[in-house]
Amino acid sequence: MPASVLIIEDDEPLRDKYVFMLALAGFEVREARSGYEALQQIERRRPDLLVLDVTLPGIAAEEVSAEIAADPDTTAIPVVVLARELHTSPASWNGAACVLVKPVSPSRLLDAVKRCLGDAAGST
Repeated sequence: MPASVLIIEDDEPLRDKYVFMLALAGFEVREARSGYEALQQIERRRPDLLVLDVTLPGIAAEEVSAEIAADPDTTAIPVVVLARELHTSPASWNGAACVLVKPVSPSRLLDAVKRCLGDAAGST
């Protein structure tokens, strides 16, 4: 069964590019447009990895990250944070697997996803 990735990105054209690239690479890809929608999807079915944009409508990305980190059922999910600028370290994102500065090419995101899933598989 392919690894599942939840892309949480409110920019539709960008989200579509990421979904296309990751699906083409063989991942099962789901998408959310807001932090609230992401938390609902995570509750319904836990993904193997999250791609989390920093600027989201409604529930802030920091809250989404904090809720995931606080829940024993989801705390081990690797998170790739997408930020407009690198003003914080990965540690400030509740242990995010990595922080990528936008613009992020789909191929660079794919590399980060593969690396983070590999790291998570190796640590379990």
